[in-house]
Amino acid sequence: MKQALLIIDAQQELIDGNDEQKPVYEKKKLIQTINNVVEEAVKRDIPILFVRDEDVAGGEGEGFQVHREITIPPNTPMFNKQATNAFYETDLLHYLQGIEVSHLVIMGCQTEYCIDTAVRTATVNGFDVTLVEDGHSTTDSAELSAAQIIAHHNRILHGHYNVDNFSVVRDSEEPLFEPIHDDYR
Repeated sequence: MKQALLIIDAQQELIDGNDEQKPVYEKKKLIQTINNVVEEAVKRDIPILFVRDEDVAGGEGEGFQVHREITIPPNTPMFNKQATNAFYETDLLHYLQGIEVSHLVIMGCQTEYCIDTAVRTATVNGFDVTLVEDGHSTTDSAELSAAQIIAHHNRILHGHYNVDNFSVVRDSEEPLFEPIHDDYR
């Protein structure tokens, strides 16, 4: 089973916040978790891909870039998007199909927007997904705290399916690159 690590919108300004938006919930823990999973992917020779949202920092400058504390291995593909959906009008799907990926490990920001959409879209497009339970984050909304939003999405996305493919949620300490999807089929 070919797999890839997909890190979505782990950008400087989105993680650290700005004058209008607070930093994401537990940002230091998120950065460390992403780095730990990147390190494991590198050890296993698993492709790593980053997606950046062009709405962050106006799509330019340091704020637009992947957070400076996140490890980006050399020659890591970057995909820029203009929508919540990382697959919408980007080459991401074509690229993943080209390298014959069937399992995606997903991390990044923001939980209720781009992470939720990526997990659901990936399953529709023929990928099994492992969402890293402690590898995505967001900010408080008017109704819910960031912790509540994250917990809610971890619950509803665990076992989310689209007939043939589905998502599971696993902690970063678990063997993320040893998929367990077949145990549920």
